[in-house]
Amino acid sequence: MAEATQTTKLTHWPRTAKGGGKKACTVEGCKRPYRAKSYCFFHFKKWRQGELPHTRYRVCSKPECRAKVGPKAGLCEKHFAETYKKDAAA
Repeated sequence: MAEATQTTKLTHWPRTAKGGGKKACTVEGCKRPYRAKSYCFFHFKKWRQGELPHTRYRVCSKPECRAKVGPKAGLCEKHFAETYKKDAAA
């Protein structure tokens, strides 16, 4: 009789480093192997969320504002409304 073989089904992709683990993350002080966009899995997640200097999207041109840019003027929706509603009211 044939033996039944057990196989385990993965529920998600395993985190594997690219480059055989020889390349390190480009964030200063991080020694984890890189995964994508020259970041390790931890910093890649931070990049996707917009928490690193080189963000995934264009960000507002106002100082200290890291919000995603709206369709006009290089400003987020909040700063666009503040800037142009003042001009329209005057």
